[in-house]
Amino acid sequence: MGNAGSSQKISAQDKAILDMKNQRDKLHQYQKRITVITDREKEIAKECLKRGDKKKALLALRRKKYQESLLAKTDAQLAQLEILTSDVEFALVQKDVLFGLQQGTNVLKEIHREMGGIENVEKLLGESEEARAYQREVSEMLGGRMSNQDEDEVEDELDALEAEVSGVKLPDAPTDKLPENEQVKEETPRERARRRAQEQAAQQAAQPILA
Repeated sequence: MGNAGSSQKISAQDKAILDMKNQRDKLHQYQKRITVITDREKEIAKECLKRGDKKKALLALRRKKYQESLLAKTDAQLAQLEILTSDVEFALVQKDVLFGLQQGTNVLKEIHREMGGIENVEKLLGESEEARAYQREVSEMLGGRMSNQDEDEVEDELDALEAEVSGVKLPDAPTDKLPENEQVKEETPRERARRRAQEQAAQQAAQPILA
């Protein structure tokens, strides 16, 4: 009877909060461990650029960016779930929280696979058939999982790394502040190309179809 009276039943809300904290702890452990891998991926990108292999350098940086963004987005999602669980009546958000926890579990498994040991990272630099097959697999996997913003940031990092390897100093951004009525957001080369492509497509769509 004493045991029955002293035992406390853990509520679904308490369990969800505990699961979230455990997931975040594991995520932070992965963040520390994956730094070794992302640092090596950056070094591989440099080595590839020195050899003139820009394609492999880009692949190494894309993989690095994907891993970093995966960790950051999952951490932000778990933080949001913790706030939701604490601030809103749990019964109202229980379904969403449990779904978010399941997603977090799936992403943690994916991150664990992505880490995969330093030997897989070295395959990004290899020339063997096995290495090339791995490079194709990584490229195809990243194709549908990175946002346009991530891809643009990778291109910018590649440009900066290429300049560093070649010893060319990129021009500093102007520090003078324009008057408010003259402030205009400068387009990046990719944004300019994308805008021109959209304008050309619009022009072609507007042309009458000849009989």
